[in-house]
Amino acid sequence: MTAPLRSGEPIVVPVALGARAYEIVIGRGLIGSLGARIKALRPNAKVAIVTDENVAGRHLASAEAALKSAGVESSAIIVPPGEGSKNYATFEKVCEAIIAARIERNDLILALGGGVIGDLAGFAAASVRRGLDFVQVPTTLLSQVDSSVGGKTGINSKLGKNLVGAFHQPALVIADTALLDTLSEREFRAGYAEVMKFGLLGDAAFFGWLESNWKDLFAGGPAREHAIAICCRGKAGVVSRDERETGERALLNLGHTFGHAFEAAAGFSQRLLHGEAVALGCTLAFEFSARKGLIPAADATRVRAHLDAVGLPTHVSQVSGGVPDVDVLMNLIAQDKKVKRGKLTFILVRGIGRAFIENDADPADVRAFLSDKLKA
Repeated sequence: MTAPLRSGEPIVVPVALGARAYEIVIGRGLIGSLGARIKALRPNAKVAIVTDENVAGRHLASAEAALKSAGVESSAIIVPPGEGSKNYATFEKVCEAIIAARIERNDLILALGGGVIGDLAGFAAASVRRGLDFVQVPTTLLSQVDSSVGGKTGINSKLGKNLVGAFHQPALVIADTALLDTLSEREFRAGYAEVMKFGLLGDAAFFGWLESNWKDLFAGGPAREHAIAICCRGKAGVVSRDERETGERALLNLGHTFGHAFEAAAGFSQRLLHGEAVALGCTLAFEFSARKGLIPAADATRVRAHLDAVGLPTHVSQVSGGVPDVDVLMNLIAQDKKVKRGKLTFILVRGIGRAFIENDADPADVRAFLSDKLKA
């Protein structure tokens, strides 16, 4: 549910995981307090900042200055931007650079970037010296509401997205909403798909609020921080109850089974950003649910209409460069990490805000549905 809009003081969202509990701090201009927060978290720790070339040009100097002002020693590891960096070669480069910087177990890795950097740096932190603590400083809307929270880290395989990785919780998440001002319109819009997803899977009132207020969220100010906090509270609750995705947490993958298949088919490239794939996937999940008689067609139409208004893709024909045939898509879906004993798992819905886990989706039904969508 939505709550009164807040502004001014940072919003703090706790993630209750016992001895591994941490906080998500949300607010405008927080990067200036980065050094003080790091020093309070780990006195005398050195920091290795993992970032990409684009983010480094925008925010690395501010992060380094904040750390230096608090007397925190840091070094930077810069990788190419984009989903293509979530691979074995870049993972090796980051791990070797962390070791070369003499980062020890009582030091910290700092992930400064979007979801790609958070996943990559977090997986390196989980692996080097058998586990280092790390801090997330997400710089995109998508990473602030989703990927920076919950400890999922990893890289992509040639056979699918996020198939190699580890659960490794951050020690702190600092979501500076001012950093979102530097995003392109396309990047911000893609991140919005993950915001909207939270309403669709479990909070119909929040989805209704987004339908009325999404333009204010895009413009910035209290509506933006409010929406980010709603999403973070929702995800923190799910993660605290099901950290390793043995049950409820799978609901957060609404739109992702379809979406990841199209994202992989597009080569994890600028042809289809992750958030765009999620938007398309959510549309398909609602339409597939309607086809199975689980929801009225009006629900799927409402979701499509909102995503169309925002400017996100809702039809396979909107994937740049086209998509492969149904056989390729079905092979990619079969590699999804939610597959169990060869059975397809989808997140479907019984209404807006009422997602559920379908553990044994009929491949023939999925194939027929996708075939129709490819022909439309």
